[in-house]
Amino acid sequence: MKDDRLSQFRDAGSDRSTAEQVPDTPQTRAPAYRLAFADPDFMCRDELRPVRLQLELLKPEMILNERGIQSTVVLFGGARIPEPSQKDTARTKTLADLSRYYDEARKFARLMTEKSMASDGRDYVIATGGGPGVMEAGNRGAADAGGASIGLNIVLPHEQAPNEYVTPGLCFNFHYFAIRKMHFLMRARAICVFPGGFGTLDEMFEALTLIQTDRMKRVPFLLFGATFWQSIINWEALSEAGTISAEDLDLFQFVETADEAMQIINDWPQG
Repeated sequence: MKDDRLSQFRDAGSDRSTAEQVPDTPQTRAPAYRLAFADPDFMCRDELRPVRLQLELLKPEMILNERGIQSTVVLFGGARIPEPSQKDTARTKTLADLSRYYDEARKFARLMTEKSMASDGRDYVIATGGGPGVMEAGNRGAADAGGASIGLNIVLPHEQAPNEYVTPGLCFNFHYFAIRKMHFLMRARAICVFPGGFGTLDEMFEALTLIQTDRMKRVPFLLFGATFWQSIINWEALSEAGTISAEDLDLFQFVETADEAMQIINDWPQG
């Protein structure tokens, strides 16, 4: 949003355009002559990392504010989980069996988006990592309902490009994992975690740690697929060892279906 208080100053975009129209000389071709903010080589220097961190925090925040988005429902989950019609292409039988959670994620996102659109569409907006698998299912479910959804992509060597269902104006790309994680959680009214790999585990445990340490307000924290989660993590052993408190196991709940998840979120005390 433009600040009218600064309208008496020439805007940076105009100066950038003017700077690109100067005569072609050794001086104007030299990197030193480039406007600092329009010089990609300069902006990518190690010394500019604090500036890049700030820009990655500000850009999505400003756009989400401009769109009036007040709260989100976050879906974490594996990029390699196929939709059921494609489960024959899965690399393992387990992934093929987990394809049912693609449909549950899609249904959940549709139901949640319908809930959001029943008011003003600014609360309970679906937010995913923007990639394939469970992330695609979440954005797809929002699109099924005719609503908007957010995709928080990140530059990776593989697996991470925007899926076709993310709302284009709400599709962001990140270099820094830390800033991306902040944007996942800054507006979160609920967190839903579907089966996944290292990335999903990383996101899940960081969010749980923030809630456990009171750095983040407690919200519905739902793990889809009790059999999967209990087979890969011995939650009770953590409590019995004393590395977490017994009450920390109450920070999350296991669910199996979209309807079950919706019920928990709808019944969650507001305030």
